Amino acid sequence: MMRAHLRSKIVAVREYLEVSKPRIVVVLVITAVTSMLAASRFDNTPEVGWDISMWNLLFLIISGTLASAGSSALNHYYDRDIDKVMPRTSKRPIPSGKLLPQRVLFFGLLLCVVSVSIAVLTLNLVSAAMIALGIFIYVVVYTIWLKRNNPSNIVIGGFAGSAASMAGWSAATGSIDLLGFLVGLLVFLWTPAHFWCLAIKAREEYGTANVPMLPVLVGNQKTATYIFYNTALLLPYSLSLYFFGLGVLYTVIAAIAGSLMLVYHYRLSKEPTPEFAWKAYKVTAPYLVVIFVGIALDALFYVRF
Repeated sequence: MMRAHLRSKIVAVREYLEVSKPRIVVVLVITAVTSMLAASRFDNTPEVGWDISMWNLLFLIISGTLASAGSSALNHYYDRDIDKVMPRTSKRPIPSGKLLPQRVLFFGLLLCVVSVSIAVLTLNLVSAAMIALGIFIYVVVYTIWLKRNNPSNIVIGGFAGSAASMAGWSAATGSIDLLGFLVGLLVFLWTPAHFWCLAIKAREEYGTANVPMLPVLVGNQKTATYIFYNTALLLPYSLSLYFFGLGVLYTVIAAIAGSLMLVYHYRLSKEPTPEFAWKAYKVTAPYLVVIFVGIALDALFYVRF
């Protein structure tokens, strides 16, 4: 009987972990941490690479993890009705009956409140505000307001990821300067093309759920063209950050990673099938981690010509 009880507890933990969307948590925390490492070069000691407090780093990881997990749980709670009708999401904990909606709601709200509270007490008010802004944009602006009503949903919702970067930057500098804002915009510019690839793959499911994702409204061909244009904007933008203070190492990484995305998205514009969109999605998924690790390494091995 004790084994059965233990097994049920383990299953429950697994389900709560699923509604937290751990892969998104990892990406956003990496984005925040690498931004913090990079910003430490631009605080008041530009000759130093990674000059940060380990306590600040720890609390940034904790608050960022809780914020992302809590926001994701609230997204699961609010989308439980449309998740039920889409095969890709029908087995999630709430629509499958493994977790009660009210418990997921409480879980999400608790994590979000604790996250912002920790940030206020241990980081600074700017970082706490950025974490709170990220929660607000993802939960209220994207999930509740735009996702079911406007095809620009994922475009505007992408700023939630930018807020994670800015939270990390301000954790090191105490503010958001121009470079910190421009680095954060990398997430904003990357998100639409990346997510629209998934939307092409899941077009029929979104249509069934009446979610106005771009491919549902304009078709795969036009969406693939918009994806290519988006990446064609992202690549030169990422390279332009050299002129705002980033170094050679970052620029080389941005050129390689961005060019790979551009090639795949050009091919997608010529072959806008769900199968190739899925390939493009998997190729572009690591971009954000690669580019932000590049930003952090650039601060450590800083070279400019």
